[in-house]
Amino acid sequence: MEQLLDTFQDKYEHPAREVVRSPLRICPLGAHVDHQDGIVTGLALDESVDLAFGPNPDGYVRVQSLDFPDEEYFHLDQVPPMIPTYWGNYLRGAVLSLQNRFKLATGINAVVQGKLPIGGLSSSAAVTTAYLMALARVNDLQIAPDELIQFSHWVEREFIGLNNGILDQSANILSRDGYLMHMDCRTGESELVPRSPKMPEFEIVIVYSGISTTLIKTDYNNRVDECKVAAWLLQELGDLPISSFREVTLRDVPREVYEAHRDALPGRFRRRADHFFTELDRVATGVRAWAEGDIDTLGAQMFASGESSIFNYESGCPELITIYETLRDAPGVHGARFSGAGYRGACIGLVDPARKEEIAEAIHRAYPAAHPAFRDQYRVFFGRTDDGARIVPV
Repeated sequence: MEQLLDTFQDKYEHPAREVVRSPLRICPLGAHVDHQDGIVTGLALDESVDLAFGPNPDGYVRVQSLDFPDEEYFHLDQVPPMIPTYWGNYLRGAVLSLQNRFKLATGINAVVQGKLPIGGLSSSAAVTTAYLMALARVNDLQIAPDELIQFSHWVEREFIGLNNGILDQSANILSRDGYLMHMDCRTGESELVPRSPKMPEFEIVIVYSGISTTLIKTDYNNRVDECKVAAWLLQELGDLPISSFREVTLRDVPREVYEAHRDALPGRFRRRADHFFTELDRVATGVRAWAEGDIDTLGAQMFASGESSIFNYESGCPELITIYETLRDAPGVHGARFSGAGYRGACIGLVDPARKEEIAEAIHRAYPAAHPAFRDQYRVFFGRTDDGARIVPV
């Protein structure tokens, strides 16, 4: 934080007024179902994207990143177009998202910094939320949390072009320390499930594979389309009204229709449907386990989610699978699965804090031996849960 504030002072010749702390997030259960209007869970981490900011009354948007060498600089009236893989896209999209509804008169001067060099923890949602909150603050806009989620989702879906759901934004914005965020992606209804006093202490392990790439270059959007085709086929087999391809999701299919006709689905589409419906069951079981303090049952559901992600959803890559299998077999790991979209980035797990050294050593033994090309890039982190995105005074 000190470097962030010092850089702001040096660059703009006055101190920052406030800082947005926008946390990274994990999804213990609810893998790959948010884009199908499924039911998900989320926890915010104590690692965050931090944005020191102040108003720019002339309407310019100036943001210096401490993680990238260049500055993003434009006027509110002339927002540049999206450039594939460019870090400034999320800032540009945040401005345009708010301008769809509001007239913005005041820009921002800002410095932004991330904490963990990891894909799979939704740093994109975190930084987008930070930009939105700062722009709203300097323009005196009162935006409810559910509206903030939709503004952030618009950036990734409509501006960036990623066909994701609202899990990342919701976990980033709604989470509170000591609670499990539990949300229905169809209705937008959510609840914060309190952690049982019976729950043993745990920490979160984050193992970064060393591989980071934009999701646009993976099979992410293909998997979304395959889920939609599976839903379409089940609607046809079940004599249901046929939805448009853009709107159809597996949530449109009653479970009894899936169970009656799953065997008639061609291979990959059956596997996608299997993952969706079994993941809904794992979410329900896991939420009950959290409320009851049963970390072993919660962890077992995470492991099962990881297996389904590999074999039914068919995400992952050899590097992530090595990490997952190592965590699955390591002492003190209650549960683990891929994080985020699950094609690159990281695996996460719930762990016994007393076994952290053993867990890290298991990764250090297995991963560089199996994937020597990434022996200098992979990382093992441990963290705890925290509150969702908020503005803090300097």
